[in-house]
Amino acid sequence: MNVQSQIRAESPGLTGHFDVLIAGAGISGIGAAYHLTQQCPGTSFIVLETQKSFGGTWRTHRYPGIRSDSDLHTFGYRFKPWTSAPIATAAEILKYMGEVIEENDLGRHIRYEHMISSAKWSSEENLWTIEAVRTDTGEALRFTANFFWMCQGYYRHSEGYTPEWKDMASFKGRIVHPQKWPDDLDYKNKKVVVIGSGATAATLIPAMAKDCAHVTMLQRSPTYFRTGRNAIEIAETLRQLQVDEKWIHEITRRKILFEQDAFTRKTFEEPEAAKKDLLSAVEAYLGPDYDIATHFTPRYRPWRQRIAFIPDGDLFQGIKSGKASVVTDEIDRFTETGILLKSGQTLEADIIITATGFNLSANGDIDFEIDGKPLNFADTVTYRGMMFTGVPNLVWVFGYFRASWTLRVDLVADFVCRLLNHMKDIGARKVSPALRPEDHNMPLLPWIDAENFNPGYMMRGMHLLPKRGDKPEWQHNQDYWAEKDEFPAIDLRDSAFVYE
Repeated sequence: MNVQSQIRAESPGLTGHFDVLIAGAGISGIGAAYHLTQQCPGTSFIVLETQKSFGGTWRTHRYPGIRSDSDLHTFGYRFKPWTSAPIATAAEILKYMGEVIEENDLGRHIRYEHMISSAKWSSEENLWTIEAVRTDTGEALRFTANFFWMCQGYYRHSEGYTPEWKDMASFKGRIVHPQKWPDDLDYKNKKVVVIGSGATAATLIPAMAKDCAHVTMLQRSPTYFRTGRNAIEIAETLRQLQVDEKWIHEITRRKILFEQDAFTRKTFEEPEAAKKDLLSAVEAYLGPDYDIATHFTPRYRPWRQRIAFIPDGDLFQGIKSGKASVVTDEIDRFTETGILLKSGQTLEADIIITATGFNLSANGDIDFEIDGKPLNFADTVTYRGMMFTGVPNLVWVFGYFRASWTLRVDLVADFVCRLLNHMKDIGARKVSPALRPEDHNMPLLPWIDAENFNPGYMMRGMHLLPKRGDKPEWQHNQDYWAEKDEFPAIDLRDSAFVYE
């Protein structure tokens, strides 16, 4: 019997009531738990995590070389200094998160191997009923909570996205998605093709190149990358001066965010100049004779998709050494020994890695009901990308693509804690966003403007996501530099919040 049918077949017993239930013990869930302890003392809460331990993305992905593509001075929490190189390995990030849990006694609030299957809101009781299953024992469980804080991320951890290409079954080698990396994969002295050109491919290729016979990055179209030393000069200087790490963390964060803001504005105001900056950095590694126009010049404007950081240009160093190469073409079909391209070229391979992205999971694969009726998030309108019209006592953490995800974790946590304290002060047990009279003629649009940001996983899953309006409060605008000032100024007495 599979997990879902177990959940439905058994009658779960009530295992506890909490003021707040947090879904997920990744970077968002651990941040949420910390802020609750600091800003809402006395609040009872529990964190339910499907995996065997904390970490989320950094535990799901175990492929060679896995690392952040954001700097840890801003991807790390604002309250805990990051003291190592800015681009960090998964192991380093897990160690950092483990320290947050231990230093703040958060472990007693976390239940591992608890997979949430359904969340049902009752207006009669003003409660969420959360049903889950122990993935190790199959035991069905039920929790109730006043407030549901979704920190499960935006993609399905159990499976990655792999397109269906013709004749895939004919390939005699192994086909692997990075999200399901097998422990027994031996790629030493093997010919490897990595399909894709995003951050995952750019991480895998230099990590594997030294052991493979050869590794080829096969891309349909190029991606923008940023390069630089895996170090922050000002942080190094301040450490030499023996400045307190808390000061170093704050100063470094502010410098990085200031420079990111300037670059982001440049991509909109001077896109050709921004493009030239990015491509010049690639040329500095590969030289003027390399075909950068074909292999590293995207068709889209910078920042329409996330720009991964390549520390010390290791991807380009692998290409220059001859251990790695790039082919820009489309797949016609798979063969017994590799891939036939539409150009007629054949790529021989022992192993094919499909670094082709995620499957969006807007609701964490949880069955939601509001007063007995199934909830379709696509029928709602988002309030600042974290709450949804008609959905009571629920907040969803969806981070940034143009800045570090965790920056929004901290902002949303401040808002949630302020909201919970406000509800306590006014004696409210329920709050849900609602369009105000002045909003009822507002055009309703897809979650994100494809002209602004358009990665494949977002475009494939746009129909699953809530609608947005044309006003800042009714959209997730991906602009940390605006939201860092707007979030603290949110008026909790605004008529967009309906309290009962």
